[in-house]
Amino acid sequence: MSRAEQPQSLKQARRCLARTRKGTACQCPAMPNGRCRIHGGLSPGVPGNQNALKHGRYSRDYLAIRRAVAEMRRELHSLKKQMD
Repeated sequence: MSRAEQPQSLKQARRCLARTRKGTACQCPAMPNGRCRIHGGLSPGVPGNQNALKHGRYSRDYLAIRRAVAEMRRELHSLKKQMD
């Protein structure tokens, strides 16, 4: 559907306040929050969302384990130096 064929209400809708890479305004119709569905839709989750927990290399538990292992390596290295 071309712009000329769009319904009149869609043509008169507020436009998104986001900027494109060129610096021009986004041409999509805005939602009540002032952004279009692409630039400011629903949030990715709610506070306490168990499905959004961090995992892997940067999780709190993994970082604690890495710190503990690094501390043990330092201690072993210092013991090795004392033995020599």
